[in-house]
This record gives sequence, C-alpha cells and structure tokens, in this order.
Amino acid sequence: MDSISQAALGAAVAGAVAGRRCTPKVLLAGAALGTLPDLDVLLDYGDPISNMVKHRGFSHSLFVLLPFAAVLAVLWKRVVAKDWPLWQLMALIGLSLITHPLLDSFTSYGTQLFWPFAVPPVAISSMFIIDPAYTIPLLVPVLAAFIWRSRAAKLCAAGLTISSLYLVWSLVALGMMKDRVEENVAGTHLEGQPVFMAPSPLNTVLWRIVILDGDKYWEGLASLMDEDPAIDWMPMVRGEWPFPSPPPLLIDLERFTKGFVSFEQQNDDLVVTDLRLGMATYHPFSFVMAMQSENGVWALTEPTQLDPGPVLPRTIPALWLRLLGAQHIDAMLCNENDCFRDEP
Repeated sequence: MDSISQAALGAAVAGAVAGRRCTPKVLLAGAALGTLPDLDVLLDYGDPISNMVKHRGFSHSLFVLLPFAAVLAVLWKRVVAKDWPLWQLMALIGLSLITHPLLDSFTSYGTQLFWPFAVPPVAISSMFIIDPAYTIPLLVPVLAAFIWRSRAAKLCAAGLTISSLYLVWSLVALGMMKDRVEENVAGTHLEGQPVFMAPSPLNTVLWRIVILDGDKYWEGLASLMDEDPAIDWMPMVRGEWPFPSPPPLLIDLERFTKGFVSFEQQNDDLVVTDLRLGMATYHPFSFVMAMQSENGVWALTEPTQLDPGPVLPRTIPALWLRLLGAQHIDAMLCNENDCFRDEP
C-alpha cells in the first residue's frame, strides 16, 4: 500500500496499543514504524527486475520484523520509555511493524512474509495499492487523535475497526468475482486455466481479470454493479520466450508473477511485461531482456525498464462509468489496434 496508508496504520496501531499513554509522540513513532519496512526501496540489487522482485523482501518478513521489534522494545525501554511495561512496548512496536507487510499482502504486488524460506510471495489481490475508502477512515481518526488527546486511543481503535472491516469487504468482493468468473468460463477451454484478478485503481467495485491461454491471454472487466453477469473478454497476444531455456532473472520474474508475463517484440527488442499490474495495453512494469541482430538471432541483454508513458485522459472517466455498470464502454479502455473483443 501507499506510504500515507502505512503511516496512518502504524500510528493507529501505536495509539490503540498505548491506551492512556497515547501522546502525539507515540502516534508519530507509530507512523515512522509503519513506514520503516519500505526503506528497502533504497537498496539497489543490480538491475530493475531484481529490484522489483526483491522489494518487500527481508524487510517485510515476519521472521525479521518480530525479533527486530523485541530488540527495539528493550532498547526503547532502557533509553526512552523507562516507565512503560516491556510487554506493552513489544506489542506497540511489533504490531506497528508487522501490520505493514500484512496490509501489503492484500495487494497484487506480493509480499515475502516468510523470507528467507522459498515460499512464493503472499499476494491476496483484494486491494489496489491506493484506495481512499481504506485510507480516509483510518487517517481522519488518527489526525483527530492529535487534537482530542483524551480520546486518542479510542479514536485510533475506531479507525482500525473501520479500515479492517473494509479489508474484510475486499475479501468478500474478491470471492464474488471468483464465482462470477468461474460461471463465465464454465464449459469453455478457459475452465481450469490460471486466473488473476484484482480491483481496478482506487476501489473494490470494478475488477480486472486475466486468464492465461497458451501464447495469448484473455482480459476482462467486471463491476459489482453490472446488470449482465457476462464478461466481455478481450484476447491479447502473450507471445513466448525465444530461447530454449529461461535465464535466472526470467525464472525469478515468472515465480514472482506466478507466470503472468507476456513477451512482445518491439522493433529489435524483446519486452517482458508483468501482466498483473496495469490494464489492457498500459503496464508499468515492462523490461527489455533480449535484442535481435540483423540476421534475426536473439541475444540476452542487460535488463532495462521501459517508461509506460502517461495514462490516456479518456481512461479515468471511462473507468468511472465502467465501475457504475456501463459495460458497453469496455472498448474505450483498450487500444483497438492492440486488442479486440471475442468469445473464449
């Protein structure tokens, strides 16, 4: 999730755990702890693909954060808060830290909660990385806690309750979409194929679905406000890797994305794209991984990340109308030169 949401969550957790001891300093400390795990973004792992797949790694691991919280609590008690019970400091610091990766795990990006064990990143995909419906009910009580200090802990607890209920709702919405997709592909060749679904930007009402199908994939949008349960699928070229075996970086990327990648030749470049993030023909994570010589021979190259460019101005109002159930405008969200509508 975004830094504002993480800071608000950390502050709310700290305020609720502190109880009568809650002060503005405690809230600020919780906000700092809530954003601390994301400092790993400052690390350079040598190439853009490694930077992507290793983000939310060790700094988001429960096996790192919990021992770190215990050590930090002991130091905090000795130096800063000598009158605090140690258990309360451990709870405040530990919960402020681990709620960060737990919240991240609700997004599509993936969070390595169990690093260093070889377990796939946890990515529930029920939340977009920025969602005002989650952040505002959490942020407003936290800001109010700075003013009404006598009620600070209760305000923080109220914000946590509302935001947590929204997380529960996102899981309910995800389940509803899974049922709808299963009904749509039942009896077709897409039944049983790998499916990815995630909410579109800033909401949990309009969902994007991607289904892998060999050298192509099918993409569709579905809103909880649709009157017609049928999904208008758009088949797109997925391509394939031109070498006999994938290099380690591609193996890492496919593991990270659970296979939801595409391969496209752009001039003399082979572009590998993470299909989970973005929509239709707009994807923020695309990498050049190979180049083709004049005689048509492919050769691996040092990965470089492509600039996705600006979002088309028509996209935002079209997304809003689509969220409200306007199923006829699906084509507005897709470049007609790159994809078309069809039945699976």
